[in-house]
Parts: sequence; C-alpha cells; structure tokens
Amino acid sequence: MPIRPTLLLWLLISFGYSAKGQTPSYWLTDPKLGVLFQKQSITSAATNIPNEEISLYPDSIYQSMDGFGFTLTQGSAQHLLEMSEDSRKKVLKELFGNEEKDIRISYLRLSVAASDLNKFPFSYNDLKDPNETDPSLTQFSLSYDTLDVVPILKQILAMNPKVSLMASPWSPPTWMKDNKDTRGGSLLPQFEASYANYLVKYIQEMGERGIRIDALTIQNEPLHPGNNPSLLMLADQQARFIGEYLGPAFQKAGISTKIITYDHNANRPDYPITVLSDPKANPYIDGSAFHLYEGKMEALSEVHQAFPDKHIYFTEQWVGSPGNLEVDIAWHVKNLLIGAPRNWAKTVLEWNLSSNPELTPHTDRGGCYRCLGAITISDNEVVRNPAYYVIAHASKLVDPGSKRIGSSESKELPNVAFIRPDGRKVLIVHNDTAKEIRFAIKENTSSFPASLPSGATGTWLW
Repeated sequence: MPIRPTLLLWLLISFGYSAKGQTPSYWLTDPKLGVLFQKQSITSAATNIPNEEISLYPDSIYQSMDGFGFTLTQGSAQHLLEMSEDSRKKVLKELFGNEEKDIRISYLRLSVAASDLNKFPFSYNDLKDPNETDPSLTQFSLSYDTLDVVPILKQILAMNPKVSLMASPWSPPTWMKDNKDTRGGSLLPQFEASYANYLVKYIQEMGERGIRIDALTIQNEPLHPGNNPSLLMLADQQARFIGEYLGPAFQKAGISTKIITYDHNANRPDYPITVLSDPKANPYIDGSAFHLYEGKMEALSEVHQAFPDKHIYFTEQWVGSPGNLEVDIAWHVKNLLIGAPRNWAKTVLEWNLSSNPELTPHTDRGGCYRCLGAITISDNEVVRNPAYYVIAHASKLVDPGSKRIGSSESKELPNVAFIRPDGRKVLIVHNDTAKEIRFAIKENTSSFPASLPSGATGTWLW
C-alpha cells in the first residue's frame, strides 16, 4: 500500500534526528496505568501523525539551573540512620547516584538547627537560664545536628560531592527574641549583630566538617509565626539585618555563601521587592526564594522583572498525607516542575526527603503532622511517594548548569525545555487533558513524534 505524502514527509523529517545520532529517549509517568518514571521506547510512535506541536527555541536562553531536590530535615536523617547500612547505601545511591536506575538528586535544603519536622525545637545556642544571654556566642554548638543531619550529609556528599546545599533558619535562639519562645516572636534589634555572627558560625562549622553551604535564606516563612519553631520578620527588618549586619559579617569572614531573601509564599512579591529595594541590603543579596501555598507562580516573574540581575529560587512545597498519586503528580509537575522554571526559578525543591509511616517526628504547637516525604521508610522498606516521581522527572536528566531555553506555550501540554552543559536537550511535558495527545517536538527544521496519555508526564532527552 503506498505511503501517504503527509506521512512520508513526517517520517523524513523525523529521520533527521536519528541521522544526526540524536535519537530521543523518554521517561514516562502515567499514574492511571501504574507506569511510574519508566524509560520508554518510541519506535512505534513514528507512524502516528501528530495533531499538536511543541516548538523549541534554543537561541532563547534564560536562567541557569542549580538543581532539583528536597529538604533534608532532622527527621529525614533519622529515618535513614535507622536503616541497616546496606539498605541505607542502596537508597542513597538511588537518590543521589549517577547510574541508570538512579534519579540523581542535585540539590538539598537544610534547616539551620530545628525545623518543625524535629521531635522538639532547638537552636545552636540554647541557654539553661531563661534570663541569660550570650551575645558573644561562647556556648555555640551544632549540637543535635551532629547526631543525624551531619552524618547523613557526609554519606551523601561522599557519594555525590556535587550536591548543592541551601540552609534556612526557622528561629533564632529564644534569648534573641522578644517573646523568649521558639514559636513566633521577633528578633530583638539589639541581637541582630549576634544573630548574624550565629549564622556565620553555622556556615563555618559546617565547612569544617566538609559540608559547604552554597546558599542561605534569611528566614523560613518570615510571615508565618504560628509554626514551631518560627519567627516573624517583616521586610524592613530583614533588609536592615542583611544590609547592616549579615552582609558585612559574611564579607568580614570571607564567606561566599549566597544570601537569599524572603523564602515564603508567592502571594507577597512586595516583600522581596521591598528588601531588594534597600540600597544597603541589595549588594549582598543573590536573589529571592518562594513557596506556593498561596499566590500564583507568576509572582516570581514579577520579582525578576523588578530586579532582573537577582536570581529566583523555588524552595518548598509539601504533599499532604496520605497522598493522591494521580492528583499530586499532575499538580506538582504543572505548577512546580514546569511553572517555577518558566518563571525564572533556578531550583525546584519539594518538602521533604523522607517520612516514616507515623509521619513523625514533628514538634508540638504547630509542627507538620501530615507532611509526606518523597519516600516513606519503614525499617528497611522504602515506598516512593508522589514527590519522588515529580522531582525525578527533572533531577535525572536536567544537570546542574543546564539553561532553560524557549519553548512554545500550550494550555493542553504545559512544558519546559533545557539545554544541558553537554549540549543535549531536555523537554518536560504534562498532558493536562482528558485525552491522549500525539504531538511533534520541533526544533528549527527537524522534529520527532511523541505522545502522552491523559494526565501523564514525560521527559524527553536527545
């Protein structure tokens, strides 16, 4: 039977990729069919004439990507340490290794002292007498972190020393706060210099243990003082703290760790804009960090447009237990994995790396009791949860240093494209419809066929 001219033309165009040695491969997640981040063959797709098209524009180059990953909480570290040595090595290799079955996580966020996913709150300078102060930080100690977070980080970095680390404080020591409590309150102005030195000491002491902190956000969720631990830090105070204390302290100590402002929801772009508008603070600031519990991702672009020389980071989003694989993956891929880089984010980080079946530990008076980790660890058994597959679709294939490039926007096929340092290209696509869609991935005069079932996500590499 003769081949139709349109099909013949399509096959000839598609052949251009394989003729150049660029035969594409792709990874698919289709929760409806139980296909979870599995590499697929595309040999049969060439006979399907596409009805949609995604065009790439490699000459339109945007931000460089720092990485994709999770927060390593103290609870996450404890769950890993409770595994047998062999089981722990196996799961860490799957998460951070560089072989065919590994997902190659490239970025981790840490809490400076306790987060709300600790058994109890603590700082690195806790004092027995509630009326005592220690402005010179003579009693500073990494304390509980040396029991779990530091040992796990050393194992991770021994496996992959290129993993980047961001740190975020949840609260200063209570003696620095106006309410003398781990929860809420504000940093007293007379202790702003001491708190800057406290953060300097943290970075230095982690460095002495071979753990380099690449970036520091000033305060996790500075407008949410109801967590435990937490701190209310308004924009004007954060600007003053950076410009008059933290920036100069970093400079004096020779610290190259990036300073990042805000680290809260996308409903308040005015906060980072206010801080970046401060003439003393601005020179010390690398960029702004965001969550998406409120607001719209386009707020990140609003901040970028106001300060195009400053970087954007997406640093946290949770999946609530027990999780809904089909709904969670679709929402997180569309809004975070695709939406954040399209709005200038250099990182996409989920909250958090691991949980146990009981979703412990967490603090009382505001700790998260429904936060589902990327993996659930029960003794030596591991269950992979929605956030694992979301991040895997980028972390495995979008290397640090990859640059986002232009790609056509589509309501039915939201997508984002990258060019890696090795010159290969990556395209992440989600089918946001109730039907299967066949489409062409087009670059200049060459293209190749692809398809996605309803609600599925695919990552193409060529």
